[in-house]
Amino acid sequence: MNLAFIPSPSTGVIELGPIPLRGYAFCIIIGVFVAVWFGNKRWVARGGKAGTVADVAVWAVPFGLVGGRLYHVITDYQLYFSDGEDWVDAFKIWEGGLGIWGAIAFGAVGAWIACRRRGIPLPAWADALAPGIAIAQAIGRWGNWFNQELYGKPTDLPWALEISEGPNRVAGTYHPTFLYESLWCIGVALLVIWADRRFRLGHGRAFALYVAAYCAGRGWIEYMRVDEAHHVLGLRLNVWTAIIVFVLAVVYIVISARLRPGREEIVEPDRDAAPAKGSDEDGDGPDEDGSPKADADEQDAGAKKDPLTKDEPGKGATAESAGAAEKS
Repeated sequence: MNLAFIPSPSTGVIELGPIPLRGYAFCIIIGVFVAVWFGNKRWVARGGKAGTVADVAVWAVPFGLVGGRLYHVITDYQLYFSDGEDWVDAFKIWEGGLGIWGAIAFGAVGAWIACRRRGIPLPAWADALAPGIAIAQAIGRWGNWFNQELYGKPTDLPWALEISEGPNRVAGTYHPTFLYESLWCIGVALLVIWADRRFRLGHGRAFALYVAAYCAGRGWIEYMRVDEAHHVLGLRLNVWTAIIVFVLAVVYIVISARLRPGREEIVEPDRDAAPAKGSDEDGDGPDEDGSPKADADEQDAGAKKDPLTKDEPGKGATAESAGAAEKS
């Protein structure tokens, strides 16, 4: 008998009057806010403007939610479109079911659109946000704890997760894979922060490091899970996805470091800065009153010659003095 275990909540919903507060949605929302807040601090430290990360996130987050849900529904279609299932449940995102692979892919599309609108490089923005995304995942995984889902194989370890009897689950104690992944994501965030400071990662390499490190952990954590999943050559589909994405991320880091070493010097151009009134880079712009400036050479020549005699100022003055002497 296992005397030590992690208890699961009796319900994943807290009723606040007529408003249901769902633990899964709450964890996702908190994770997004933390990611934007921390990403903003890193973006400003890189020379960007405060608020830019949030502005881009307005596009990236909705795209990411749609992509995450699509990936989940497509890869686990039997939960919604097989006999006896209600396809309307595919839209009930609050009940759980977001695929991180689809969320990152679609979120990147939304971020790309927003970055183009603001004239900033997407790789630099992704580098700033990378550890924040890992922290957001660490927080979001606790939503699975509220829903009593995505646990691992049976175990009697002291940190085993207690699961109660319910739809599609059997009461018992299991590996808390949600906790494993949450702790792994915290480690990934710390790794990216350290590597970014140590090696000054740029041009998307900090984000690629986050992707590679996450995939390394997701591979063995996914292998422990017992929930229903599609298998390819004996491995769960998400394990294959983690392997492929890991390889792509490592290849990107290597190639990017060779082609574009170093870090971006300017991550957000100052589009609000305008030339001072009457100023011009080559000095030939109009004066403050709107009249065109005289050529600098002509101004210098005029200063050297007398306007009446067209001679040098010294000669003109001598002639006038001589004429005055004769008259006197």
